[in-house]
Amino acid sequence: MENKNNGNGNNAVQNNLGTIRIADEVVTVIAGLAATEVEGVAAMSGGIAGGIAEMLGRKNLSKGVKVEVGEKEAAVDLYIIVNFGVEIPEVALKIQENVKNAIENMTGLKVVEVNVHVQGVHFPNQDGNVEEHRVR
Repeated sequence: MENKNNGNGNNAVQNNLGTIRIADEVVTVIAGLAATEVEGVAAMSGGIAGGIAEMLGRKNLSKGVKVEVGEKEAAVDLYIIVNFGVEIPEVALKIQENVKNAIENMTGLKVVEVNVHVQGVHFPNQDGNVEEHRVR
């Protein structure tokens, strides 16, 4: 099997049956889902360009995730918001492990970096429940 990147953001693996291409967006979604599965993560932050402008739920798993995918390797940057009271280094380590394992198991790419950027802390309201947004 031969790996090659065809320059359009797709990782391609050539074998005797044909070519398998994994789009960068697929790696992005895998990373986002794996990160949000970790207890203590309140949301992904859309803050790559604009700070903590909004909190995004699990529906848009590519927000708050930046990936670089090469022929055989991938690097990931995750921008997250954590729940108040969690041990941030512990949560970040779990995110790194979960994202690395998910990408490697699902794509065969070697993950060389998983950088976790904590963009904010989410506080529960006085009842202990998550505060609802007034505007949707």
